[in-house]
Amino acid sequence: MNGSRITMLPAMLLMTVLAGECAAEDLPPAIAAPGMTAVATFHAEGAQIYECKAGTDGKLAWAFREPIATLLLDGKTIGRHYAGPSWEHMDGSAVVGKAAGNAPGKTASDIPWLKLDVTAHRGNGTLTKVTTVQRINTQGGVQTGACDKAGALLSAPYSADYAFLHKGS
Repeated sequence: MNGSRITMLPAMLLMTVLAGECAAEDLPPAIAAPGMTAVATFHAEGAQIYECKAGTDGKLAWAFREPIATLLLDGKTIGRHYAGPSWEHMDGSAVVGKAAGNAPGKTASDIPWLKLDVTAHRGNGTLTKVTTVQRINTQGGVQTGACDKAGALLSAPYSADYAFLHKGS
């Protein structure tokens, strides 16, 4: 029986891949990634940081500045997400992305779902082969409206799931 046992890591990876394939069918076309294979999906908890700036009309308003989030797997910290936008895994691998598509969040207070093309890699590990990142299942993170002091910062809590994909199988 020992020879036929499946270890936990391959089983978890298989579940992640299968979950990613099932979820892909339900994604809005603007962020779908047909022909891609799931590498991993991590939950994120953090904040969208906004800065009070003058808009084109000269009025002060909240403008998105950067994300700051912890990446989690089964409730354990496995990485972080920050300006770039960048995602860094605890194994030292990291990617930077550029927005390629978006779809509205489920409510007006949820940041959009995104599809991002990876533009840079660092290190070797879980994120090494990633070519596309999807931000899905967002909750919160939106801050709109006027503010009264240029340069003021505001932190809007959010959560999301990040699916890391690569081309082919």
